[in-house]
Amino acid sequence: MGLIKKVGTRGLASSSSHEQTTQPAEAIDSLPTDLAQGGDTRINLGQPQPTPVDQSSRDAAEAPMHMLSPGSTLQERYQIIAPLGVGGMSVVYRGRDLRFKDVARYCAIKEMSQSASDSHTRLLNLKNFQREAGLLATLQHPAIPKVYDFFEEHNRVYLVLELVDGKDLEAVLDEARAPLDELRVARWAIQICDVLHYIHHHQPETIVFRDMKPSNVMVDSNERIVLIDFGIARNLNRSDRKGTMIGTEGYSPPEQYRGLAEPVGDLYALGATLHHLLTASDPRLETPFTFQDRPMRQFNPKLSPEMERIVVKALEYEMEARWQSAEEMKQALMAIPGVVAGERVVVPTMPAVIKAAAQTELVWKFTCEDELRSSPCVSAGTVFIGCYDTNIYAVDARRGEFRWKYATEGGINSSPAVWDDNVIIGSEDGGVYCLDVRRGALRWTCRTDKPIRSSPRVEDRVIFVGSDDQHIYALDGLRGSIIWKYRTWNPIRSSACIQDDVIFIGGDDGCVYALDARSGAVRWKQRTQQPVRSSPVFAEGLVIVGSLDQNIYGLDAAGGWPAWRFRTGHYVNSSPYVAGTRVFVGGVDGLLYALDVKTGRVAWKFEVGNQITSSPRVANGRVYVGGVDGYVYCVDANNGTLIWKYKTEAAVVSSPFIHDGIVYIGSLDYNLYALKA
Repeated sequence: MGLIKKVGTRGLASSSSHEQTTQPAEAIDSLPTDLAQGGDTRINLGQPQPTPVDQSSRDAAEAPMHMLSPGSTLQERYQIIAPLGVGGMSVVYRGRDLRFKDVARYCAIKEMSQSASDSHTRLLNLKNFQREAGLLATLQHPAIPKVYDFFEEHNRVYLVLELVDGKDLEAVLDEARAPLDELRVARWAIQICDVLHYIHHHQPETIVFRDMKPSNVMVDSNERIVLIDFGIARNLNRSDRKGTMIGTEGYSPPEQYRGLAEPVGDLYALGATLHHLLTASDPRLETPFTFQDRPMRQFNPKLSPEMERIVVKALEYEMEARWQSAEEMKQALMAIPGVVAGERVVVPTMPAVIKAAAQTELVWKFTCEDELRSSPCVSAGTVFIGCYDTNIYAVDARRGEFRWKYATEGGINSSPAVWDDNVIIGSEDGGVYCLDVRRGALRWTCRTDKPIRSSPRVEDRVIFVGSDDQHIYALDGLRGSIIWKYRTWNPIRSSACIQDDVIFIGGDDGCVYALDARSGAVRWKQRTQQPVRSSPVFAEGLVIVGSLDQNIYGLDAAGGWPAWRFRTGHYVNSSPYVAGTRVFVGGVDGLLYALDVKTGRVAWKFEVGNQITSSPRVANGRVYVGGVDGYVYCVDANNGTLIWKYKTEAAVVSSPFIHDGIVYIGSLDYNLYALKA
């Protein structure tokens, strides 16, 4: 429970409907082996999991919470004024120290309710409460509440602390109902880095906080930050860093799910906190470790590239790739223009060649009613594209005029495929739709059990597509009936590559699959270390694909073994494109790569200064790709120099389609653009 929760905040951590916080590790470690292991070794990192709960939590939930009456006193010294917050096993009151007769000295009084019937559980609860009191008593920092007293009375234990008049950051965000100001958040983050540096260098033992989140950070009227709720903070014994999974789902780092506590884990949780404050996108409502799927500037276009890079680095999956100290992260935050009063430190965000880049000509733009994440397809003079307003649109390719639209029952992230006089597309409603290209009339629908974010591919009248229901489907293109389906173990958001009666496709279970196109039988599967959402491409006997494990793989098409592997600086969502002897692919590290097809050696790389989740396309010696910074880029395919860039009003995650000298691409600003190539 938060140490000092105020009247007017949204609610306590322990009572929030979508927040899960585990019990202190010491208590869980003392439980029977089968329960303790449930939080340590059986967590599926790909999906949200239930948080382990010990018997004390169940007892507390079942027993009525005793509340002290306003005006009552403790130790003939502390007068209860009013409750500030209620949790599962404790209550925090606003109190007054009566020994100061001439002034009203207020304090926070945290009471632990011993409602558990089991004596062993009661002892563990007491131990953990005493542990928090003892830990706080050793800490002296302006951003940590001071401890005034600790005592037991009437079978309850009390901790008397400094009262912080203010709000927690979650309450501030809730009141704003929008992303918070970047400079304000950066100044808070600098203060948090200071206190993390202090506890991480605490002597004689390092302390890891382990539960950084907005509701555990208070801000007062002077913008002073105070870190609260040290109930699960842990002295780090260098010889034994393992424990039980602890923290809050969505904010906790990957290694904490495995019971590993390290200072860089606090920096990950700080990154998750900053992501939440700057985007208003709650990580507790998302699958853990999927921040790369929610680029910050997609939610907050005003955010600077500097701040986004700082947060993205803090949220690296691998510990070694994050900021290695709170001081290092603090220095990066202080370099953001305008953060330090009276200073303006200029940090270049792009190479000089980009700033001097030429502009291209806008041929037309067509406005839809929501974000365009889908990639366009051009056929017979018509541009087809899906939109999050649930529609697939048909637009005249030459003039940008509306032809027709067809509404599904969910947003459309999938990209359309055209086969004969049919256009096929998947929807978030779980359906694959086949429409007449001329009028948009529905020909058939095939339903799956979950959203379809994979894009359909057609070969010899058979449609291949993946679904979030964990299946890869082969459908009859004439009727929409299922020919076969293959079960994987996580959603399929990659799209198929078809070559010589074999389909190659990636899965969120981290595997690249090679399936027989006629029967769905497995030829081989190759595991990477993270989900594969990139769509494979075939070239020179290799299947080339990116993975969220930060690698681009060249896999032998016959056996699946890696012929080469190229390490990038971040996740790879982008799908590769082969032209001649080179493969082009974008990275979340902000780089567009040109690699040798046969060896994976880098020929050149082009920095755009922000994430690339769009997939490049090549035409007439030029590479076209979209960036999360809102630009569409045109780069020389031979040497990686910028030819032109075009600014849209939001992130571009759509991939371009080049036809008759025109680049067609969608943007999250609701517009479909036609640009001169």
